[in-house]
Amino acid sequence: MQIKSALISVFNKEGIDSLAQELAKNQVKIYSTGGTQKYLENLGIPVEAVEDYTNYPAVFGGRVKTLHPAIFGGILYRRENEQDLKELEEHGIPSIDLVIVDLYPFEATLASGAGHQEIIEKIDIGGISLIRATAKNYKDTAIISSKVQYEEFERHYKSEGGSTTEEFRKSLAAAAFETSMSYDRAIGNYFKGNDVKVLRYGENPHQEASFIGNIDELFEQLGGKELSYNNLLDVDAAVNLIMDIRRSDQASFAVLKHNNACGCAQRDTVLEAFEASLAADPVSAFGGIFISDRKIDKETAEEINKIFYEICIAPEFDPEALEILSSSKKRILLKWNMVELTQDIERTVLNGKLVQARDMKNVKASELEVQTKKKPTDAQIEDLLFADKLVKNTKSNAIILVKDGQLLASGTGQTSRVDALRQAITKAKAFNFDLKDCVMASDAFFPFPDCVEIGAEAGVAAIIQPGGSIKDNLSIDACDERGLTMVFTGTRHFKH
Repeated sequence: MQIKSALISVFNKEGIDSLAQELAKNQVKIYSTGGTQKYLENLGIPVEAVEDYTNYPAVFGGRVKTLHPAIFGGILYRRENEQDLKELEEHGIPSIDLVIVDLYPFEATLASGAGHQEIIEKIDIGGISLIRATAKNYKDTAIISSKVQYEEFERHYKSEGGSTTEEFRKSLAAAAFETSMSYDRAIGNYFKGNDVKVLRYGENPHQEASFIGNIDELFEQLGGKELSYNNLLDVDAAVNLIMDIRRSDQASFAVLKHNNACGCAQRDTVLEAFEASLAADPVSAFGGIFISDRKIDKETAEEINKIFYEICIAPEFDPEALEILSSSKKRILLKWNMVELTQDIERTVLNGKLVQARDMKNVKASELEVQTKKKPTDAQIEDLLFADKLVKNTKSNAIILVKDGQLLASGTGQTSRVDALRQAITKAKAFNFDLKDCVMASDAFFPFPDCVEIGAEAGVAAIIQPGGSIKDNLSIDACDERGLTMVFTGTRHFKH
């Protein structure tokens, strides 16, 4: 398709010079609006104002400029449709072969802290309509929806002798709809109260980052510095863990570092749960995230305050506890409303994204399938279920060791399940835990009996795992030979 006419309407003029000059050099008729028109004319490029094209002025402070049948007719008419061609001539509508748009910077305006009315005025209507119309008619028109496409388009345009191929136009259309979708999502989030909050930086200081959502729906920040990117990841991991393990008859406490629990316990009081959690790995607890599903009282606050931590999360703080924990202005205190997180999980990968349902499955005692001659005791079943919830919330490959409602150690993020188990055993011994009669949880099945053999030698008495290996019988036999009990859940809990 030979390009004979183009409509250029860009908010940010950066980078448009070269492409516009190339179009002008090829005698392409250029239509433009307002600031873009003046910018191009200052470059010596002949431009026809959209107002002259439509015979209608821009109105309402520029809110309506390109929203006109003559504009959209020139874009949307089908070049091989006789009726469309007849109507085009009948109404004197000029053809538009190329549209170049750079949208109003809605997200940047939002991130700047601008007021509501200024944000509303940065919702682009004409630009987004032009993008969608041109993309829809990609067989006959080409759309550039972002300044990052200028160089690529110019290379293609030159290589095709002032034309574009249908395949290339289709790729531009796909990118255009992605732009439209992303833009509309940001606007939708704003209207739903999901603000865009610019963070200090991302995982590392050289990475920019922002949070899109309404965190005030979940927490009231009672003190400390602003939450960072890494803080938010840790808080998310902490909340998901506690919501899984919490119970009505005991307090649950967890200490997390880099999204994994380095300590976790359930006890009759918050203080006891905290002390048991801390004992699992007091070294990793330094600078960690503390979370409780019960009110933090004065006695617990006094013990917590002896340690450097990043964040302390609880549904409530006693006034005396709050005073104690507020002694450091940098430590973050979050009062949590304990709303369960149920939304889908999204991750960007390659040139797209993955969306999956959140892992909400927690196995019940009645669902456990005993595989061994020896049956688990009631106390072991409690520990096994606790360990299974912990391993569900631990980076794969993962092994968890638990005894009497306390995390003794974990092996996290290992490329081998055997390595994860050895890591857990080494950590438990480093902090003087007796592993005799502890229970072990694995996030996935055992392809070989090696983990059973190593665990039994260390003192493991009961094992919980998904099962499902074609060699499950080898692990079952290994348990029977050593007097261990093992149950299957039928549910894998990979976490990457």
